[in-house]
Amino acid sequence: MRDSTAGARSGSSHHFRFHAPHAHLSSVFGDDVFAVKAESFARFFGTPTYLVAQTAIVVVWVAINIVGLTHFDIYPFILLNLAFSLQAAYAAPLILLAQTRQADRDKAHADADAKHREELATASWERQEIAAQQAEQVLKLLEQNTHLTQLTQELAEHIKELTDRIHQRVVDV
Repeated sequence: MRDSTAGARSGSSHHFRFHAPHAHLSSVFGDDVFAVKAESFARFFGTPTYLVAQTAIVVVWVAINIVGLTHFDIYPFILLNLAFSLQAAYAAPLILLAQTRQADRDKAHADADAKHREELATASWERQEIAAQQAEQVLKLLEQNTHLTQLTQELAEHIKELTDRIHQRVVDV
């Protein structure tokens, strides 16, 4: 029996045990603090929290400049436009980084799943071979049992015949 099968039965390994051989793979951008933080930041761009916060900031920005509380970015809001451009310049690469890292993880998981399916197919084929061998052995044993039963019947008939002869001779005397 394989070690991985024994480990699975003992409960010592978790359900991603087939992905473990791919754990050493690092993504194209690495697994350092920058890459991990950049990915989490890129993921944050798609959340409702980010969208609501950005909308609130823009509304406040425009409102305080239109009402005249301050005049740091008067209409047509060049500074706000610059801020959006800067944000887009960093957001696009960060989002691509996050997608690339996710694609690397997906590929590693798909490879592990394919390997697992192959191992299952091999194990199934081995079990079928063992079952076929056992069925063949059972047939041989049944044939031997049938042959022994026939021999026993022949010997029993022969013993009965001899017993009848002996009985006949004893009675005739």
